[in-house]
Amino acid sequence: MPVCGKGHVSAADDYCDVCGDLLEGAPRAEFTMVERGGVAIADPPGAGTAPPPEKEEPAPEECPDCGTPRSGRFCENCGYDFATGAAQTPEEPGPGPGPGPEPGPPAARWSAVITADRDYYASVIAQEGPDSASLEFPPYCPERRVPLAGEQIRIGRRSGSRRSVPEIDLGGPPEDPGVSHLHAVLLARPDGGWLLVDPGSTNGTTVNGAADPIAVNTPVPLGDGDRVHVGAWTTITLSLEEGPP
Repeated sequence: MPVCGKGHVSAADDYCDVCGDLLEGAPRAEFTMVERGGVAIADPPGAGTAPPPEKEEPAPEECPDCGTPRSGRFCENCGYDFATGAAQTPEEPGPGPGPGPEPGPPAARWSAVITADRDYYASVIAQEGPDSASLEFPPYCPERRVPLAGEQIRIGRRSGSRRSVPEIDLGGPPEDPGVSHLHAVLLARPDGGWLLVDPGSTNGTTVNGAADPIAVNTPVPLGDGDRVHVGAWTTITLSLEEGPP
């Protein structure tokens, strides 16, 4: 039978039956002692363990050019295209150039013809909107033609504070007060036509004399001769010309 350090014979093999001393070779229990009110108290298992951090909600995506929160494909502030603006993986270099292709037919050229449309203006006035009484058709507004080149063409009014100048700028005199800074966007189609998108203009966008505006952020296909109506009197007609300039 084990004997404690004081010479007592014990029937137990961990603590002495007589004096309670820990016997030699007995396992020791491990406790974390914390002073509470002058008395050492062992913390229960798991005490003092910090709870797991809560997951943070992801921050809303922002425009990399101006920092405006994203609300659709195009930034409402500067027109940045979230769908095509991301960096693309560079392609592996291919073999060197071969013989040049045979000359093909001349490329088609698209342009936008911008006019002050009295019929469209009359339809706007007939709706009797809150500002219709103050809208006056411009006495002089010459027709303009803007070449359509590139993957996207922004329609709107220039903004000096936002440093934004759309490809079809309707901010010159006479300025149409119903046009937003970014009113609509034309997206080039692989087949040569265009898609019209209204990213959320204030007064909406109509096509070919329709009474109802097109849905926001919903592409509408356009072709040669189609008319886009924006603002109080502006009509933009798409024109396709074949042959050399």
